[in-house]
Amino acid sequence: MAEVEEQVRHPSEETTDESEEEDSEEEPKLKYERLSNGMTEILQNDAASCMTVHDKFLALGTHFGKVFLLDIQGNITQKFEISSVKINQISLDESGEYVGICSEDGKVQVFGLYTREGFHENFDCPIKVVALHPQFTRSNYKQFVTGGNKLLLYERNWLNRWKTSVLHEGEGTITNIKWRANLIAWANNVGVKIYDISTKQRITNVLRDNVSLRPDMYPCSLCWKDNTTLIVGWGSSIKICVVKERNPTEMRDLPSRYVEIVSAFETEFFICGLAPLADQLVTLFFVKENSDQMDEELCARPRLDIIQPLPESCEEISSDALTVRNFQDNECRDYRLEHSEGESLFYIISPKDIVVAKERDQDDHIDWLVQKKKYEEALMAAEISFKNIKRHDVQKIGMEYINHLVNTRDYDSAARKCVKVLGKNMELWENEVYRFKTIGQLKAISQYLPRGDLRLRPAIYEMILHEFLKTDYEGFATLIREWPGDLYNNMAIVQAVTDHLKRDPTNSTLLTTLAELYTYDQRYDRALEIYLRLRHKDVYQLIHKHNLFSSIEDKIVLLMDFDKEKAVDMLLDNEDKISIDKVVEELADRPELLHVYLHKLFKRDHHKGQKYHERQIGLYAEYDRPNLLPFLRDSTHCPLEKALEICQQRNFVEETVFLLSRMGNCRRALQMIMEELADVDKAIEFAKDQDDAELWDDLISYSIDKPPFITGLLNNIGTHVDPILLIRRIKEGMEIPNLRDSLVKILHDYNLQILLREGCKKILVADSLSLLQKMHRTQMRGVRVDEENICESCHATILPSDMAKTFNVVVFHCRHMFHKECLPSSGTIPGLQFCNICSAKRRGPGSGILEMKK
Repeated sequence: MAEVEEQVRHPSEETTDESEEEDSEEEPKLKYERLSNGMTEILQNDAASCMTVHDKFLALGTHFGKVFLLDIQGNITQKFEISSVKINQISLDESGEYVGICSEDGKVQVFGLYTREGFHENFDCPIKVVALHPQFTRSNYKQFVTGGNKLLLYERNWLNRWKTSVLHEGEGTITNIKWRANLIAWANNVGVKIYDISTKQRITNVLRDNVSLRPDMYPCSLCWKDNTTLIVGWGSSIKICVVKERNPTEMRDLPSRYVEIVSAFETEFFICGLAPLADQLVTLFFVKENSDQMDEELCARPRLDIIQPLPESCEEISSDALTVRNFQDNECRDYRLEHSEGESLFYIISPKDIVVAKERDQDDHIDWLVQKKKYEEALMAAEISFKNIKRHDVQKIGMEYINHLVNTRDYDSAARKCVKVLGKNMELWENEVYRFKTIGQLKAISQYLPRGDLRLRPAIYEMILHEFLKTDYEGFATLIREWPGDLYNNMAIVQAVTDHLKRDPTNSTLLTTLAELYTYDQRYDRALEIYLRLRHKDVYQLIHKHNLFSSIEDKIVLLMDFDKEKAVDMLLDNEDKISIDKVVEELADRPELLHVYLHKLFKRDHHKGQKYHERQIGLYAEYDRPNLLPFLRDSTHCPLEKALEICQQRNFVEETVFLLSRMGNCRRALQMIMEELADVDKAIEFAKDQDDAELWDDLISYSIDKPPFITGLLNNIGTHVDPILLIRRIKEGMEIPNLRDSLVKILHDYNLQILLREGCKKILVADSLSLLQKMHRTQMRGVRVDEENICESCHATILPSDMAKTFNVVVFHCRHMFHKECLPSSGTIPGLQFCNICSAKRRGPGSGILEMKK
């Protein structure tokens, strides 16, 4: 089949470049091919008058009375010489085994394609249409109908003779018949009728709307969408009729079925043919347009539209103008539309041309997207439907997309698409890399190169690294960080970086990258030297990751200078690899760093660095006095005399007071607080901590001539020393600030103490009573004595085997049981006995709670 020239064009009143560009953005719904091969030869010498489509073949009738059977590609398979004049109609049953033919000279033939047996008759008037029963092959009656000036039904009776019945007449020539299941629809000059052959009733009459049009020039188009839906197109109007079952209660003398028109609307042009497409309609239109030179209408190209029917209108989905041969000479009656239900093929029949329209498949959709340079959508469509596409390959579409992006200079997008399109094809990858090198865009593709299990040759990666090293140090460093070290020859890249460093020895980016390369090459000592030189944050990670502690023993000061906190934490976390003594030795000349290290060591463990505690006193005094006193409090290995000497030299009063009190010289410590600090609150706090009456007496004696101190003592002494001792020693007439408030506070504190004591007493009495009651209830409970209990003295069963004999048993509150005769004498207090076991264990004597006699 050859493609139709100018096959799709949207008609409009005024076609402009802008409108054409807009229309071209809408994808066509159908594609078109001209039916060629044997069809071309037929139409060169003859003209098509009618055609019928079967799923397996085509049947074409010509103006010279011939009928041709062709395959789907248009090749002739059979030829029948039926008449010398125009073939009006060809009808096939569903099986495609029987054919019915009628011609303009009144001939009607119905025969089997494989048997040649059937009906042959000549009428004295033209027969316009013939229609076989859809199940003609299987039916015993072999029914068919013909239409001329009347509608005749033919069926074979039991004697194998043909019986004729007139179904309708008197309304002019019958121009179209469509038979579906048990329903026959036909059109005459008046309208469209439907006949139910099962009930032998005519169901309805759909009148023609525009009676001004000649029926022979603008024939009616009929099409069954399904067994109950008939589509009628006549002139410029379309009606969709649905055959429904009538309610039995409404039937009376009416037919059992009726027709409801569910949609009726007008179109812009004259209808030549109709065909269903899912819930839409494919409509063939005859178009006339005005001539520019003469005041007359000329035949334009026919239009094939897809429309969506609505109850009173329609919505145009697509519209294609078709350039068929000799369209200028054709009338509305010269066009027909036939369709193949099995494959959704639509045949546009004209006298000198037959065009096949078919729904566009995924390959066609991709073609259109590529043509419009919508490569992203084309690639996505191909990936989604890769199992259904036949003419396209996902990778080829992807390569076209990459080429398009490169041509439009969108190099980054082109490189990014390589990951998806090239996939695991290493050969294509290398070709693309060299192409990007040729156009000077290696940087664009570098970040997308394969670097997992599938890899390119090392030379490819080295080529890109050398390119970056020439022009972009930062990009080079990024690639070295992101790419695994085994992608390329590490030694070659190290040498290249070294050469560049000779020209720029202080470039930190190149130095950092060189350190990373040394790390990949496991030359950690060189990497460490560079990191320390640059004070790089990754130096600690490098040491930890590769266990380089032996390499940093002589670099501890450098590490501390870089980041004291991280360095100390690392050293303390790895004491087994770098000993405390080694660190102290290295930091001996840097006491401020040594203090930081020893301070953190002491915080972690008060005993690990005990031999350095004496040195730490001076370090704290010099660099960190706020932590000196906490250190003196927490350390048990600090020499107090040395500490006292240092604190006295530096006049550290608080630390000296603490050391004096710790060495037992509390009076001297209190004196320093009073004399040097002059802080009565601190002196009182110190006296409280020591809880020594002599200290309180010294404090009172020192404060007795200092009114502010007396006020402080009166406010705080009440709970520790009898305030009377202080009050009695105050000189008469001495003016004491806030004396009244202080005395009120003393009285308040005294009352509070009295209340607390009374409250405690009440709680004690209540608890004692409760416990006594609980003990009384416990001791009043009965105790079970049975054969399993034994005497704790003789270990015999507590109850005799003969219960008839007299026996005495003593049970104590502690639940120990004895035979009375096994207990010793009552002792000094007559009648009072004690449990021998509990008395021996010093649990306190238990008196007998029960004495059983019998």
